[in-house]
Amino acid sequence: MDIGCYRGLRHRLGLPVRGQRTRTNARTRKGPRRPIGRGKKKG
Repeated sequence: MDIGCYRGLRHRLGLPVRGQRTRTNARTRKGPRRPIGRGKKKG
C-alpha cells in the first residue's frame, strides 16, 4: 500500500524533488529534450 507523499510522487514521475522550477529547467530529471516537429522531411 502506498501513501503517496509529495516526494515519493516526484520520484515516481521523475521530476525534481527539492522544489526546483520545472516549467523551464528540469532537464536532468526529465532527460534529453524531445525534439518538436520531427515529422516527414520535404523532398
